[in-house]
Amino acid sequence: MSEPAEQETIVIIDDDYAIRLSCKKILSKMGFRAETFEDGAQGLEGVARLKPGLAVVDLKMPGISGMEVIARIHEMDPEIVVVVITGYPTIDTAVAAMKCGAYDFLPKPFSPDELRLIVNRGLERRRLAIESRRAEVERALLKRRFVTFVSHQLQTPLVAIHQYLSVLKNLDHTEDAAAKRQQWFDRCLARTGEMQTIIKDWLTLARIEGDTLSRQRVKVDLKRIVADILATYEEMAGQNSVSLEARMPEDACCVRGDRNCLSVLFDNLIVNAIKYNKPGGKVTVSGEAREGEIEISVIDTGVGIPERYRQLLFDEFFRVEDEGCKKTAGTGLGLAISKKIVSEMGGSIVVESEVDAGSTFRVRLLAFRAQAGEEDNNRSPDELSSEEDTDRGR
Repeated sequence: MSEPAEQETIVIIDDDYAIRLSCKKILSKMGFRAETFEDGAQGLEGVARLKPGLAVVDLKMPGISGMEVIARIHEMDPEIVVVVITGYPTIDTAVAAMKCGAYDFLPKPFSPDELRLIVNRGLERRRLAIESRRAEVERALLKRRFVTFVSHQLQTPLVAIHQYLSVLKNLDHTEDAAAKRQQWFDRCLARTGEMQTIIKDWLTLARIEGDTLSRQRVKVDLKRIVADILATYEEMAGQNSVSLEARMPEDACCVRGDRNCLSVLFDNLIVNAIKYNKPGGKVTVSGEAREGEIEISVIDTGVGIPERYRQLLFDEFFRVEDEGCKKTAGTGLGLAISKKIVSEMGGSIVVESEVDAGSTFRVRLLAFRAQAGEEDNNRSPDELSSEEDTDRGR
């Protein structure tokens, strides 16, 4: 049997016994731990000891004033929500209380429903504030972890390149110097390629965090993007003995989005399908229009993904570590970036996989619908360049 959730504590500070008793009964019935105090000094001691989520404070009390109590509560913990109650409600008093840090203002006399409403609303605000701050801390930790990770990832190829160059420096005094020189140059190029990938992913993630990833929203033909990416990786696929195939419809598969981001998205998926394939395997990219959406599937006949890892695939830095899975170079950011791009464009991405049989990544995006007065922005760079040359020749 699971443990019951810890009660939220609420402190009531008021010199009126009837108000304290009434508030305590109402709040206790709501499931809260309600503690009452008859003046500001006792109330502040109670707040310091009990660390409540919310405090109900009367403005007119002997000794320490309600305004000072509010200010001192926020010095202790700015996340404690303060609700002001008073029998002398005026606009000036309400404004002054808000300036001191009060969340809301409840004039006496008030009904049980009014108290319940304002307390629930105040605690919800507190919960959202705590979650927001926790998310900020998590983002800060993620960035720090990312910097450490990238620094390590960049250091490894840099050290290797330095060693390779040291070897190259002394090759002239060895046999087969030319052949060996080519071999060490190839190794240097491979390592610099790794560094370029790391830096590219780093910059893309920085754009995501800075909310500058996909501001452009134009008509984009996914059929053209897929064809360009497959053509780019024909050599890579050939080196891995993997064949590439496109099964796209005759008509255009147009969505509204950022052309560069969509290229990054499908580039990541297609490259992974090649890298995690088997010799003699195949990568198929298919497209289909259905119910106002365009679905693009990237299908491979590779090693597959164990079920226990599938829910983690889109987490930043996650890499499958399994004896049956192929080890490949990478940052562990490609799928996380792809997921963020799809989400920003209002789409979805899912994965289906079977170990030793292959994986399918399905991306669904809203189909393009022209808006009144909108121009066709789906022309290729070559078409735009040709048009510019024509304009210059007039």
